[in-house]
Amino acid sequence: MAIENIDVLIIGAGPSGSVAASYLHKMGVSVKVVEKTKFPRIVVGESLIPRVMDNFDEAGLLPALLEYDFQKKEGARFIRGKQICHFDFSDKFSEGWDWTWQIPRADFDKAITDEMQRKGVDIAFETEVLNIDFEGTKSIVTVSDINGNTRTIHANFLIDASGYGRVVPRQLKLEAKSKLSPHSAIFTHVVDTNRLEGEEGTMISFDILETTVWLWVIPFSNGNTSLGIVGPTDYIDSLGDDTREALQKAIQLSDFYIKRFGDIPFIFEPRKLSNYSVSVEKMFGNGYVLTGNSTEFLDPVFSSGVCFATESGLLAAKLAHKQIQGINVDWKAEYADYINEGIDVFTTYIKEWYTGNLQELFFHQPENPEVKRKICAVLAGYVWDRENPFVLKHNSVIKNMAHLIKMNDNDNK
Repeated sequence: MAIENIDVLIIGAGPSGSVAASYLHKMGVSVKVVEKTKFPRIVVGESLIPRVMDNFDEAGLLPALLEYDFQKKEGARFIRGKQICHFDFSDKFSEGWDWTWQIPRADFDKAITDEMQRKGVDIAFETEVLNIDFEGTKSIVTVSDINGNTRTIHANFLIDASGYGRVVPRQLKLEAKSKLSPHSAIFTHVVDTNRLEGEEGTMISFDILETTVWLWVIPFSNGNTSLGIVGPTDYIDSLGDDTREALQKAIQLSDFYIKRFGDIPFIFEPRKLSNYSVSVEKMFGNGYVLTGNSTEFLDPVFSSGVCFATESGLLAAKLAHKQIQGINVDWKAEYADYINEGIDVFTTYIKEWYTGNLQELFFHQPENPEVKRKICAVLAGYVWDRENPFVLKHNSVIKNMAHLIKMNDNDNK
């Protein structure tokens, strides 16, 4: 059996693994990526938020991505009946990028891995991890390619960016129950033949059908649009077992979008993601670290998935680089505590979205521009900016403000 010796092995070539691998390669580290699937492949996470641009830039991937004609995303729109709330990323509390992209992940991830391979990063597609043995901080990983050929990789450090594959969490039984209630989604793409000209046709929107049920609309620059329905698992299941019929039923409930999408055929059979929120008991161990969806996936409502994937992938790569140089790393303080800080902020916002409290703030009239700017910074992914009171006091500020709004509305009746 063939044996390879490398400094860092990365499992998964999605955004988290790619950012990690690109950064390490840039730093001159011997790195290899193994990816179970063949790219391009269809996955969710098609709406990015501005914070990811910082991470792609630091990893050295941004110049290549800017060469593609991905749909520019300058904000996000939330719709509730006749009420509309629009966030402009250029008008936010925190410093940072004021735009990002809406992307077909199949094309986007392929663009990233093409650039990595052009730079010389070793990526083995259609290669599955069969087993991992840890010897101190080193790992011995057995993998198998599509032809059934097995080989062993000896690595000085392991980064698990395998997403929902969750290779290390499954092997070491690290999986934990999510803090969020069970939700599911059904999504597909359509050829957007009824798309309007200008901003209306290209704007990402979240159409609230009920307090806990919403439709996503993510237009791409290639003329296609991603459509998805999200809600409590019981609700999604009640739409029926046929995902095509279920998504069609959901679109019929949207007064705003029924004319645009009501009779358009789906490009592929709608896919169902059941109980998608996941967590782990710990994010790191002796010789390994978990990144991206291997650690935690929250909810698609604020497009935080790729943000945490790239944030954790980049930080993990930096710390792994330090460790293989013989520099002591406090993985709890420098990695887990930091990542969890951002996860906690977004978890609060997601919970308060589904209670309806955050929706009260979104749609309250007249708007409070300063409150909106602070919330916009969170939606842009700047959830580590403790100068923002809507980050620092996330556990209480939304709930308290929603309570005041409701009391004021009752007093005015």
